[in-house]
Amino acid sequence: MSTFSALTSLPGSAAANKLAEAMELLQPEPTGVGVFEIEDGSGLWEVGAYFVEPPDEAGLALLATIHGAKAFLVSEVPEVDWVAQVKRELSPVEAGRFFVYGSHDAERVPSGSVPLLIEAAMAFGTGHHGTTLGCLRALDRLIDKGFVGQSVIDIGCGTAVLAMAAAKIFPGTILASDIDEVAVDVAEANVLANGLSGRIRCVEATGLDHDVLRASTPYDLVFANILKGPLIDLAPQIAAASSEGGFVILSGILNEQADEVLNVYVQNGYNLVHREEIVEWTTLTLCRRWS
Repeated sequence: MSTFSALTSLPGSAAANKLAEAMELLQPEPTGVGVFEIEDGSGLWEVGAYFVEPPDEAGLALLATIHGAKAFLVSEVPEVDWVAQVKRELSPVEAGRFFVYGSHDAERVPSGSVPLLIEAAMAFGTGHHGTTLGCLRALDRLIDKGFVGQSVIDIGCGTAVLAMAAAKIFPGTILASDIDEVAVDVAEANVLANGLSGRIRCVEATGLDHDVLRASTPYDLVFANILKGPLIDLAPQIAAASSEGGFVILSGILNEQADEVLNVYVQNGYNLVHREEIVEWTTLTLCRRWS
């Protein structure tokens, strides 16, 4: 399958993030959008997106004009041996008691840690990204406070690293869902590699729109590491599926978007427990208010 990239640059973090948000609405939809500072002292930020089919170049040109960006460079991405590259570049990640690693680093797992194996071919969601790291740290803090999850779901699970972290600590079956069929396959492969078969059930679903997920409510812990738009859209659904006194851990939120997401969840019955910024990403831990 071919992959296409679209890259541009423009001055300022705020402008770059607004452009990135607008790109998420393109058709065909990008499979991912990223914003990165160009560390050359120029003050420019790069905005890029990946597509599994040729992107709408007219739409990209219009967005570049509206947001004051350079013309997008659209190209087909050559196939790369990502497994070998990831093995070279990714090191293990520690997040409190959790240790996320690839099989090539199995000998580096510290004694007493909670190990989470993510194969190099499945690099997204390994803990290197600020969103995943923030969620693992948030879970670690809840555990330190004595929380024991009885009904847990990981929405937008990706590699299922968060579901696996919960399954290593809490009893019962953990649910994991993703809108993408490939992500569900990746999640199931990771569950098997970590010896958690039968402890985590992975399903393809949009949000909580699945009979299995509805049947398991209410949840006392919900992970949702996705993006601002879906987080806001899912707030009423997540609130309705959460137990009173239960927790949600939200990420995939740029720092400047955090207040907007937080306000929506407060309006839906949550109180803020903890807020952490890791580079440009914010992770929110909230608790469902009692009636």
